Amino acid sequence: MKIVMKKIFFALLLTGFITATQVKAQESLFSIEYSMGFGMGDLKDFIGAASFRGISFEYRYMTQPAVGIGFETGYNLFYEEKSYATYTSGTQSLTGYQFRYLHAVPVLAAADYYFKPDEKFNPFVGLGLGTIYVYRDVDMGMFTLEDDDWQFALRPQVGTIISMQSFDLMLAGKYMMGFKTDDMEANNYFTLNIGLIF
Repeated sequence: MKIVMKKIFFALLLTGFITATQVKAQESLFSIEYSMGFGMGDLKDFIGAASFRGISFEYRYMTQPAVGIGFETGYNLFYEEKSYATYTSGTQSLTGYQFRYLHAVPVLAAADYYFKPDEKFNPFVGLGLGTIYVYRDVDMGMFTLEDDDWQFALRPQVGTIISMQSFDLMLAGKYMMGFKTDDMEANNYFTLNIGLIF
């Protein structure tokens, strides 16, 4: 499964670069962002460590100077090594070190409102709606526990676009909410993103 997640990551990266070369700056925005993730709620209970392995791609078609609609996708990997202890899952108890992983891949329709589109600092708010694929993996010695699911997702964000002389920079804070399903608890996390706009 880890090989599959790496393939998804590189496919997203390639798609992002191809799309970036095809969009027109006056009519649309495309951004590639580095994403740092911080688990909330049940996700924080599962993995308490922050994620410094993440990437996000956003595309917005500007229907008006202050309104953009489009899509967003990305990838965040959360990882934590747990200390030597006895862990219980269902009716099984195992003793040892645990290595916990959570892979999150959102696919969202999104819309943003830009407050000052013609100024150097252009703050914005936005909302994304769609789904998030979550894959969890717990390695313990020779045992591996895996589960995955697609969850309904909602993602508000706030940020700003900073116009530089030769490029535009985007800073954003996003709160990703993956809602609980019959097979998996909710997966919520906050990300800090910094990226380039094409």
